[in-house]
Amino acid sequence: MSTFPSDLDIAQCAPIRHIKEIAASIGISNDDLEYYGKYKAKLPHKLINEELVQQHHLVLVTAITPTPYGEGKTTMSVGLADGLNKIGKRAMAVLREPSLGPVFGIKGGAAGGGYAQVIPMEDINLHFTGDFSAVEKANNLLAALIDNNLQNKKHTLNLDPRTLVWKRVMDMNDRALRHIIIGLGGSNNGIPREDGFNITPASEIMAILCMSRSIEDLKERLGNIFIGKTFDGKAIFARDLKGVGAMAALLKDALKPNLIQTLEGNPAIMHGGPFASIAQGTNTIVATKMGLTLADYVVTEAGFAADLGAEKFFDIKCVAAGLKPEAVVLVTTIKALRHHGGAKKDSLQQPNEELVAKGLPNMMKHIENIKKFGIKPVVCINAFPTDGEGEVKLVQGCAASLGTKAVVCRAFAEGGAGAAELAEAVVASVESGQNQFKPLYHWDQTVEEKIRTIATEIYGANGVEYSVKARANLKTIYELGFDKMPVCMAKTPKSLSDDERKLGRPENFIVTVREFEFASGAGFIIPILGEMMRMPGLPAEPAAEQIDITAEGKIVGLF
Repeated sequence: MSTFPSDLDIAQCAPIRHIKEIAASIGISNDDLEYYGKYKAKLPHKLINEELVQQHHLVLVTAITPTPYGEGKTTMSVGLADGLNKIGKRAMAVLREPSLGPVFGIKGGAAGGGYAQVIPMEDINLHFTGDFSAVEKANNLLAALIDNNLQNKKHTLNLDPRTLVWKRVMDMNDRALRHIIIGLGGSNNGIPREDGFNITPASEIMAILCMSRSIEDLKERLGNIFIGKTFDGKAIFARDLKGVGAMAALLKDALKPNLIQTLEGNPAIMHGGPFASIAQGTNTIVATKMGLTLADYVVTEAGFAADLGAEKFFDIKCVAAGLKPEAVVLVTTIKALRHHGGAKKDSLQQPNEELVAKGLPNMMKHIENIKKFGIKPVVCINAFPTDGEGEVKLVQGCAASLGTKAVVCRAFAEGGAGAAELAEAVVASVESGQNQFKPLYHWDQTVEEKIRTIATEIYGANGVEYSVKARANLKTIYELGFDKMPVCMAKTPKSLSDDERKLGRPENFIVTVREFEFASGAGFIIPILGEMMRMPGLPAEPAAEQIDITAEGKIVGLF
């Protein structure tokens, strides 16, 4: 029995076209490309045509509640884009950039998998065009300005160090940096205080990058970042530190979308990379609009499951940008349904119709949730060799009982051809005209109303409770005028509830808001549900141990 080649082997053996050829295929001239080598290029914002954006079709790929290894949203997104091209549609995938944390940790890269990948895979997963580095530097410049102001006796803002909320970031899983003490070693080395690092995708700068439409918009948002308060209670923002111009200068190229290609030579855009558990979890507004300008169908994805990434995509990004998605693909795997049915880790790969049946309520809840946004989803079963025929029929029958179609997608093994049936189902969904997007709530509702709507309608909670700290934060939100912003819920991605141990479709539970964070520059407030990890750690056997480079410069071990 032959062994299926690794993702890296497939990517390195695939023919790859010069990026100018990819650009020419969608009507972009060489003069409008900013080359990053032969296979990657930045695109200028002037290419965006708002009229075409409204005419073309936006498709969201989301998922049921995932296992720790993910259920293949990126793979299905790339496969669907290739599948749409295969059936004669002008389509493009518009995706998020990978973070080095997962690449070197447990999850591996995020360029798709098997024969549904974007390339050059090694570059994409390792540094790419430097966007994450620019976010990191802009974030840490602001951190340095804050500590410099604390040290400076002549030009001080009178900041109270106990109120500071801005942290440094690094694009790496490094648990030792979560809680640190800085400024030790005497008065010349700063003011000693508690601090810490977040991972770069958790930075508000990343969220701002993904929400900004122009340099002017970027600068305004950067200036609106909440830093903390003075000793007399005055709110201080990044603009008060007079570093906004320098931060924007660091981000000028990062604000431009990146053009790449799929294994099948179809165009793709990859830009931005906020996590969905603690940020909005979708690519940039400018990348999505660039795709909708250049292609008739744009396939994009939102992080984790539909209760996180999709809800934020709809209620934050789409409302802010005036986007109207016309179809949703809900990715599921038989393995994940076994997991929600109670399968142990060592039996996840073993067919078990009883466990799949027990796990189906999780998928059903996500289908019901997506319908609340005015869209009937297409269920995509990401095919694995261990899937039993009876298990697949159970999923298809369950989807049919809710008025949706479940399609088996073999993009991983067969590329675009394996996604052709899914592509046909998506086109039929778009052309039916039945999908009319509507947000779940209005931004002008109270903060409590917005949170309760998400918790009860999407998570299935009976209600919401607030800690004493959260109540105090709420008072500050209203005082600062942040209450008309949308809410970006931060919770575990492992459950529909705020308790990662509750699998399937939890019922009869109360959601607890522990505290709030203010992403006033990005334009949303963040209710924290439970303990959230903003700086992950490496697993016992990190993926980094397998990665190497040969004497000839060839990357090996990346997955």
